[in-house]
This record gives sequence, structure tokens and C-alpha cells, in this order.
Amino acid sequence: MNNQTLEVSPLSWGELEKLRQEELNRINGPTNSYSCLRLFGNEEDAVRVTLYRDHHAWCPYCQKVWLWLEWKQIPYRIKKVTMRCYGQKEDWYLRKVPSGILPALEIDNRLITESDQILFELEKEFGPLGRPLNHPETTKLRNLERELFRAWCLWLCRPGLNNKNELKAKELFQRIAYVMEKALSHEKGPWLDKTINTDGRLIPGTSDVIFIPYLERMNASLLYYKGFSLREEHPAIDTWFIELETSEEYRGTQGDFHTHAHDLPPQMGGCWSDPNKNQKYFSNLIDSGEGVGKLETSFSFNPSQEFPNPKAVALERVIKHREPLLALNPLGIEHFDQPLRAALTRLILSKPSIPNKGSATGLRYLKDRISVPRDMPLLAARELRIALEQTAQIDSQKQSSMIPKRNRFDQNPLPFQTRSM
Repeated sequence: MNNQTLEVSPLSWGELEKLRQEELNRINGPTNSYSCLRLFGNEEDAVRVTLYRDHHAWCPYCQKVWLWLEWKQIPYRIKKVTMRCYGQKEDWYLRKVPSGILPALEIDNRLITESDQILFELEKEFGPLGRPLNHPETTKLRNLERELFRAWCLWLCRPGLNNKNELKAKELFQRIAYVMEKALSHEKGPWLDKTINTDGRLIPGTSDVIFIPYLERMNASLLYYKGFSLREEHPAIDTWFIELETSEEYRGTQGDFHTHAHDLPPQMGGCWSDPNKNQKYFSNLIDSGEGVGKLETSFSFNPSQEFPNPKAVALERVIKHREPLLALNPLGIEHFDQPLRAALTRLILSKPSIPNKGSATGLRYLKDRISVPRDMPLLAARELRIALEQTAQIDSQKQSSMIPKRNRFDQNPLPFQTRSM
């Protein structure tokens, strides 16, 4: 290497500990995936609601209810459950909900399932978020979201489409996306249904909340599998995303493109690529960990503002879970410890650190299994993936085992449940 003088030795765990980010307040601070209790400044005895959602924050229907509670600032508890695509569902949950369906919600110990029904019941108890669910305009937009969902599924989840059918599926999806853009243009501001929260901020209403989970997944999956940039093709939807990304409530629930590209296939029954030039380019960027910049999120770290440094956040999360991360890596504890410290040294010091030989597969294994937002926020994951890949490249181009497509049992949360997520 030409920059030998810039290389640094891997820091020890003790040295890395001193550089980690102090964890934010999970209970009363910004929206986050780790909390098991959210109070918004209230006393704990104010809690009447318990949300049952998936450990990984992959479930779009869970995200819908989660966002509603966060924007409405309803005190609630969270109990996390395993989705079947990445492990065995807990017996205690099956006794409560025999179908295993997620999300579920309890209000004063009264159990409700199905995300729309949950929102109806929350409205009855706490009032609507913007227009009520049964308002004619909300009903119209709910139907539009389902139309867009079906068009997305027809395009993404049908194998063996020829060029003509690919084009027809794309045109159908875009026709419905243009209807959403027209609905956005009718409102003064970026939202389908704007409202004011308790501290006077303009926030999205229930109609927006219903669109968010699958628009987020459409944005990721269509770029990765089809080379189609939703945000570039539909500027009003891009503006909607940009405004969402100013909200810490949304960012706390937001997945990244790498996570969605690889968590969707077992949930959707398969996602099928159109191997065109754009698809190959963007999927390579996503898989490398580099990401796709503003096509993924317009939010960026500004050290002059009161946002935690993404690199320090990533370091904190790895240190917190380093024991299971080392134990689960294919290289094993003994052989992965030094390469992991080398990657974290690069992450936090922005200088290359040489990993032991034969470590590339272990580094890429971890890079491919960072889950957003379960493990850390989007920008923190991007920084960590880049550091892992750059450190792996020093060793070799050898790739890790393929990410499973029929299930994600490689993401079983059980080994991490002995300590708080």
C-alpha cells in the first residue's frame, strides 16, 4: 500500500470503549428500536397500551402502529416477538395470539390484532391523528395504498417476466404512483393528511402513516431488484420522503436499503430481478454497504447540530453486543476478534487498520447481517458497513456465504436476548 504511514494498529477493546457514544434516553428520548417502554415525559402509571411487534422491526404493519403511537405520543410498552421467517415464534405469544399474527396490541388488557383494527381502537381511546380512519378522504387514500401495494407485488414478486411484461408492470405501478402524487399536490404542504402534535409541530396524519411502511420498502426493493428510482421518477413522493426524514419519529423506525432488499424475499415469497444496467449498478452499491446516498435518505449528519455521531453510535452498538457477534461469526471468537477491532478502528479513526489474513469472509458476514433499525440507525449502519468492507478489501475479495432467500434463520434473535437490545 502507498499509505503505509497512515495505517494504525487495531485498538484494544478498552481503547474502543473510551470512544463509544453514550446511549440516548430510550424511554423519553428520540424514537428508537431498542426501547421496551415509551413515556414521552409521563409517569409509568399512565401506560395503558402494550404493543407486540417483531424483534427486527422488519414488519411493515408493526411499523404503522409504532409510528402512530410515536407521533400521537401515547405512553406504551413494547414486547418483541420473533417473526417466523427468522426463528421460532415464542410459546408465550402463541398462547396469547394462537395465529402468531403481528402486530398485536393491548389497551387496558384488551387484546386487538390486525393493524387497521388496532388503529381504529386507538382512535376510539385517544382520538385520531389528523383525519379519522373512517373519513371519506382517508378511506380513499387507504384504498389507493392497497392498489399501489398490489401493483408493486405484481412487478416485484412475479418470476420470469419478459421485457414486455416488465414494462407493463412498471407502467401500472407508475400510473398508481402518479395518483398518489396528485393527492399530495392537493394538500398545502408535503403531507397527505397534516396535523399538529402536542408540542405544536406539523406532523403527518394517519393517511401518511398508512403509506409509509410499504413506500419505504418499494423505494428500496425497486431500486435493488429493478433499477427503478422511485424518488427520481416521482418528485412529489421524493418531497414527501424528504420531509419525513426530518422527523426523528420516522428515522427511529426507518430501515435501510440493504436490510429491506434482503429481508423482503422470505416475507414476500420471493423478489425477482430485472438484470438491467441500473439494477446491477445500484444492487452492487447496496450490497457493498456504500449505499445510494440521497436516493436512500436525504438526512445527513451535521456535527454542529445536536445529533449523535453515526460512527460513535455504530461503535457503541457493536461493543454492547460484541460477545454474541464474535461467537456467531463463521471465523469464531479467536479469529474474528482482531479483524473486528481493525474494522472498528477504521470506523472511528478514519484510518486503515490491517486485519489478520483470511478475515474477509468474517467481516463481510457481519456487514451483510446488520439490521436497520434493529441494530442501529441508517447512517450508523452505513458507516459500519463501509468500514467492514474497506477492511475486508485489505485482506481479499473473498465473499462470505450467501444471504438466505427462503428464510432469515441467520438472523435469529435468540442469542442476543440475554441482554437488552
